[in-house]
This record gives sequence, C-alpha cells and structure tokens, in this order.
Amino acid sequence: MAHISRRELKTDEFHDTLEHGWEVVAEHKQTIWQVSVVVVVVAAAIFGWRYYTSHKSAEASAAFTQAMQVYSAPVQQAGQPPIPGQTSYPDSQTKYQAAQTAMAGVAAHFGGTRYGQMAAYYDAVSLDHLKRYQEAADKLVPLSKSGDADFQALAKFELANVYDRMNKPALALPLLQELLAKPSVFVPKPVVLLALGDHYMGQNENQQAAKYYKQIQSEYPNTGLADQASRRLEMLGTS
Repeated sequence: MAHISRRELKTDEFHDTLEHGWEVVAEHKQTIWQVSVVVVVVAAAIFGWRYYTSHKSAEASAAFTQAMQVYSAPVQQAGQPPIPGQTSYPDSQTKYQAAQTAMAGVAAHFGGTRYGQMAAYYDAVSLDHLKRYQEAADKLVPLSKSGDADFQALAKFELANVYDRMNKPALALPLLQELLAKPSVFVPKPVVLLALGDHYMGQNENQQAAKYYKQIQSEYPNTGLADQASRRLEMLGTS
C-alpha cells in the first residue's frame, strides 16, 4: 500500500470538502430555484386572481347598475308622455317584470360577487312586488343565511314581510323578533318596531300593535318613522 503523506491527505480532505461544498451549493441552488419558481407562480396567481376579481367586480358593478336603473325607473302617470332620455314604464307590473329579469341575470352571472348578491336580493324584492310571494321566499331563505350579518338582516327583514303577505305570521314573527334583538345598519331598530306594529295590526292584535307604535314615538320622536307610527295609531283609534 502506498504511503500517503500528511500533505496529500490534507489535499484529499480539501478536495473532498470542496466537492461536498459544491454538492451542497448545487442542492441549495436546486432548492432555491424550486422555491423561486413557486414564489413566481404564487405571485403570478395572486396578481392574476386580483386582476380577474377586479375585472369581474367591475363587470358586475356595471351590470348591477344597469339592472338598478330598471328597478328604480319611474312609472308613467296616465296620459303622461315618456320623458326623453329616461327609461320609464307604463305600469308597475311591467317595470318589476323587467327588473326581475335583469336582476336574475346579474345574480346568475356574478353570483360570487357582492353585486351579484345584491342583485339576488332585488330579484326577490321584484318578485314580491309582482305578488309572486313563494318564489320570493324561496330566493330569500338562502340569502338570509349567507353574506355578512348586515346583508343577512336585510334578507331576513324582506323575508318576514313576504311571510306576512303570504299570511304566514308564525314564520314572520321570529324573524322580526330576531332583528329587534340584533338591529343592523340596513335594518335599524325603529324600522323593525314599525314592522312589528304592522305585523300585529295585520293580525288584528291592535293593542300589541299600538305598543310598538308608541315605542317609536317615545324613543324616536320628531322622525319620519314617528310620523308614520302616529298615522297608524290614528287608524287604530288609539293616538
């Protein structure tokens, strides 16, 4: 066996160390390259998603705005000529049929956006105006359980009104009581109080109705809702 000097051994150790070092660097380079690729892909995906959602949101906003123009369009009075440059309808039935179709279209195409969600709500409200109560209720039930708390409250309030018009007070009352316990930005307490008064007046429970109307007068004096409560109390003969 040939004798290996200490210098040669050190040289071999150096070579081994150097080779191992290059192996480590190569491995690290591969890892760094892989991580870099992942970062680039993720960044591109985030940018692409933001661009897509921004573009989608802009489209949804424009579509909802157009549908809202139909929903809020005026109804012509008998004998009144159309206003140039303004969309109008000869009667409420025609208007809300057009609005329902427009809102349903926006909700179908942009259901994943806030505008699509609001369109679904106005789709149901249009059905309510058309007295297609069961269809309205069927669309409002899932909306009352989705979205943020304020939107859910709005859907629940409309659903309660629809149930009352369907003569289903047992379904309407729990929703109104829930809204009274947790008022929201879209459905504040005085609005719920007025709806509760109307609910009981519709059931000929005038004493209970008067209680809510008087609560509005007491807690929210000098407001439009207090004026409405006063008129209802006059109707009940308890003003």
